[in-house]
Amino acid sequence: MDTALDHPTVQGRAEPGHGNGSAASRDGGVLYLSIAETLARSIRSGAMRRGERVPSVRELARQHGVSLSTATQAYRSLEDARLIEARPRSGYFVAARPRSLPEPDTSRPPAVSTRVDRSALTAEVMRIAEDPGYLSFGAACPAASLFDETKLRRAVARSVQRHRQTLAEYRVGPGHEAVRRAIARHALRLGSVIDPQQLLVTNGCLEAIVLCLRAVTRPGDVVALESPTYFGFFEILEQLHLRALEIPTHPRTGMALDALQLAFDTHAVKAVLTVPTLSNPLGASMPLAERRRLARMAAQRGIPVIEDVIYNDLSEQDDRRRSVHSFDEGGNVMLCGSFTKTLAPGIRLGWMAAGRWHAQVQRMKAATSGGQSTVLELAMAELLGQTGIESGYRRLRATIAARVDEAREIVAQSFPRGTRVTDPPGGFILWAEFPEGVDTLELWRRCLDERICFAPGNMFSASDRFGRFARFGVGGRWDDAQRAALRRIGELATRMLAGGGRAGAADA
Repeated sequence: MDTALDHPTVQGRAEPGHGNGSAASRDGGVLYLSIAETLARSIRSGAMRRGERVPSVRELARQHGVSLSTATQAYRSLEDARLIEARPRSGYFVAARPRSLPEPDTSRPPAVSTRVDRSALTAEVMRIAEDPGYLSFGAACPAASLFDETKLRRAVARSVQRHRQTLAEYRVGPGHEAVRRAIARHALRLGSVIDPQQLLVTNGCLEAIVLCLRAVTRPGDVVALESPTYFGFFEILEQLHLRALEIPTHPRTGMALDALQLAFDTHAVKAVLTVPTLSNPLGASMPLAERRRLARMAAQRGIPVIEDVIYNDLSEQDDRRRSVHSFDEGGNVMLCGSFTKTLAPGIRLGWMAAGRWHAQVQRMKAATSGGQSTVLELAMAELLGQTGIESGYRRLRATIAARVDEAREIVAQSFPRGTRVTDPPGGFILWAEFPEGVDTLELWRRCLDERICFAPGNMFSASDRFGRFARFGVGGRWDDAQRAALRRIGELATRMLAGGGRAGAADA
């Protein structure tokens, strides 16, 4: 079955000419993607229902003031994403969407802080997830095929050619000025106005988070964070000897701020670590009003909020890309990000704006890892400054949205009755809750026998409250073998639920 990834439009085919070229000159020459994304939001929100007729190509062109070829490209993009379908001699209609599935409820973590120890399970799962001999849903990483490798290679090659002398130089400092200016411009997309002099370039987003935590906590301190949350955060807390206080989190709206306020009142919370946009693994996105409220809560208490914005550019909702940092007026929000999920996974550069802790974090950065590769910094500066970057994000969002929709349909068809699964507004992660009777750690072990891997739910909490949950990443390889593997996970879970004992290869 074709996916949006397989279509030449998504692989980077240029939009056909428009005679006067006016449409092609807007937004990097990919106006059709802007039109397609607007219609996609209407379809996914339910404003346009399945089976409903959409405007004809001619009507769409007239509504948006574009050429017929631009309107046609927009509809092709929506067809690739399986959002509309063409019917002979009838026109275009909203396609049948994946069947409605219930979502998990708001989490209910323990109301006490917990010492973290999840390293053994995490290390084993991630080792297997990276093994090419497995059909894996274990990692939350995008495949190389989702990116324009030629563009990345050329940017790095030009940087080496133009700045080859830097390969023989040992540099330290906050990062090359060119890349810090480029990151500051990128931050405007998040609503954040940052002086480039207040930015630090890091070795990935996780280093930025580690530096922030080291600056504002001491061993034994309590850090509040979403529940469930990214297992890498627990690894960091364990290494820094910090205690995790998990806050109830809704799969659509994110961290419950009333519960966070109660935590402030009853615990000596020293920092909040949060992913307000497309949190991992829930895919939750905090409403704009709640982001403003969180910034206000941080200011009132003087408690630092460490905000991870690594997924913001994958959000299908414009307002949910805005950072909590954009509402911060006192330097209490520490902003951390990178481009490993959206632009250049292999250029492992992160960045941070540490607010009122900037000087302290800069000293720590210099003392621990020094500087980065200037050649890679300048390559990233070029990539961030190229025209068409927004159209690249749109292509990526459209491709992974089609995958997520298809994966949810497989869950609906193949997983046990009563399974709940998230419906994230962007990103490539699904969080599933199985019915009582399914232990996902045991399911994981059974899947390993068939060379299939996913991430069991207990990786994403310092407690054992997510033993019936699992995370599935669909950003990597996606083909018929992967689809069959996802169906097989559902079959094995169904057998487990039925008490059918250990499923073997003969049951396939």
